[in-house]
Amino acid sequence: MSHTRIPGPPPAMTPAVRVRAKAALGQPRRTAPSPAARRQSRAAWTLALPFLALFAVFMLLPVGWSLLMSVTDTKSADLRSPLAVGFVGLDNYVRLFQDPVFFTALRNTCVFVLFGLPLTLAAGLAAAVVLDRGIRRFRAVFRVGLYLPVVTSVVAIAVVWKTLLEPRSGLVNTALGWFGVDGPAWLADTRFALPVMIVMAVWRNLGTVMIIMLAGLQGVPRSLMEAADLDGAGPWQRFWRVTFPLLRPALLLTSVTTGIGYLQFFDEPFVMTNGGPLDSTLSATMFSYRQFGYGNYDYSSAASYVVFMLIAALTVLQFRVMREKD
Repeated sequence: MSHTRIPGPPPAMTPAVRVRAKAALGQPRRTAPSPAARRQSRAAWTLALPFLALFAVFMLLPVGWSLLMSVTDTKSADLRSPLAVGFVGLDNYVRLFQDPVFFTALRNTCVFVLFGLPLTLAAGLAAAVVLDRGIRRFRAVFRVGLYLPVVTSVVAIAVVWKTLLEPRSGLVNTALGWFGVDGPAWLADTRFALPVMIVMAVWRNLGTVMIIMLAGLQGVPRSLMEAADLDGAGPWQRFWRVTFPLLRPALLLTSVTTGIGYLQFFDEPFVMTNGGPLDSTLSATMFSYRQFGYGNYDYSSAASYVVFMLIAALTVLQFRVMREKD
C-alpha cells in the first residue's frame, strides 16, 4: 500500500533571499541612508528651521487667526476679554454682500483688474518687442527708464502724480491750457479718478512685464524664425504663429502676479484720494483697512477673505485658460 506524500508549506524566505528575488524582478533595492546623507539632511533642516519658524509665526498664525475672527464677532474692545467673543458663522460674509459700500469697493477692484491687467500685459509685451527688435541704440537706457518705476517707492510715485494732476498748478492742466483746453479736477471727479489710477498702475508695472517678456523673446530659437521666413511668413505671422506661443509661460507668470497685485491695490488710492471722491476709488483692501481702523476686526477679516477668494478664482481661471490653449 503506497502512501501519498502531502507537500508542506514552502519554507519562509530569508531576508537575503527576498532581496535577491526583488533584484531579479527589477525592483530597486532599498538601502539605508549613509551617515553623510543623514548629516546633510540634518544640516538642511537646521538651516531651514529659522525660516519655517518665522513663516509659521508671522504668516500661518495671522492667517489662521484672521479666518477665526471672520466667523466671530470680534471687536477691538474684545481683545481685553477674549472669552466674550461669540461664534457667528457666516453672518459677517452675509453682511458684506448686503453692504453697498463693499459692493462699490468690489466693483472698483474688478474694474481696476479688468482694464489694468490687459493694458499692462499689452504695454509690457509691446515694449519688450520694440526693445528686442526695433531699438538698437541706447537699448540699455530705455530698459532702465522703463523699469525704474518698478523699483521706486509707490508712495513717492503717487505723490508726484498727485502734484502733476493738481487742477490749478499741475503740469498736466497747465499743458492743456496751452492748447486752450480747460483741464478737469482729475482726482476730484468721479469720472476720471479711477481711470487715472489705472493709467498710473499700468505705467508703474509695465517694466516688470517688459523684463520677463524680453527674457522670453531672447529665448526664442532663431532657427524657427528663419524657417518661418523661408516659408514666406510675414512679420505679423511670425510673431503670432511662432513667437507668441513660446511666450505663453512668461505670459502666464506675468498675468498671475500682476492680477494678484491689482486685486490688492491699495497704495495709490490711499495716498492720492483716500478712496474718494464718493468712494469712486475705494478698493476692497482699502475697505478692509478702514474696517480694521474702526475696530471691526471680524468684518475686516471677512472682507480680506473675500479678496483672497477672488485671487484664488482668478489664478485658477488663468491656469485653466493657458492649459486649454496649450
